Amino acid sequence: MKQNILIIDDDEQLIKRLQAYLEGFGYDVLTATHPAKGLQIFNDSKPHLIILDVMLPDMTGFEVCKEIRKTSDIPVIILSARGETTDRVVGLEIGADDYLPKPFEPRELVARIRSVLRRSREEQPAVTTLVFDGLQVDLEKHQVLLDGAPVELTSTEFELLKLFVQNAGKVLNRDLIMETIAGIEWESYNRSVDVLVHKLRHKLYDDSKSPRYLKTIRGTGYLFLGKPA
Repeated sequence: MKQNILIIDDDEQLIKRLQAYLEGFGYDVLTATHPAKGLQIFNDSKPHLIILDVMLPDMTGFEVCKEIRKTSDIPVIILSARGETTDRVVGLEIGADDYLPKPFEPRELVARIRSVLRRSREEQPAVTTLVFDGLQVDLEKHQVLLDGAPVELTSTEFELLKLFVQNAGKVLNRDLIMETIAGIEWESYNRSVDVLVHKLRHKLYDDSKSPRYLKTIRGTGYLFLGKPA
């Protein structure tokens, strides 16, 4: 999956050069020349990293960073044409992850981006509990809560639910389900999958005609409808 990078800088020529350069390394690049527009894109698109210039119209990059830090730990790399030590210190103190003085070599920026994203992944705690509308699935403890009440599932039913919640919004065909849930003696090609889904639906009080979680895709398989809370 491509990673999205948001550049907020009022230098349009620099933005165009960086966008072309970073896209050559496989990144999807969003851009804004005004801080208000940049914050709007940040809120709407939730990029993986932000490259933020200090000198911006109406708001400084430091003020933009403070706004971002109110709601997000997204990695931020600060750019500054002034190259002053105080800029670096202030940037890091308000929550920026790295600082790069202008002018700089684009290749160095790519190296900084990779380093910051790698640190971010290493620091990110593993997600062991997935929460959807009324449904909580603890992948580590193999526990399921439905509207706050525990749901007793067999190991096979739990593995099926785990497969669905980890692929929410994706249609899973019967072949994939059979291949993924290993160690099960499938009695017939399609019927066993349907029976297992029926049992899971029953325990989740899910109506196949008006599904809350599991929707049948005729001729293909099943779709988990739950949206992350």
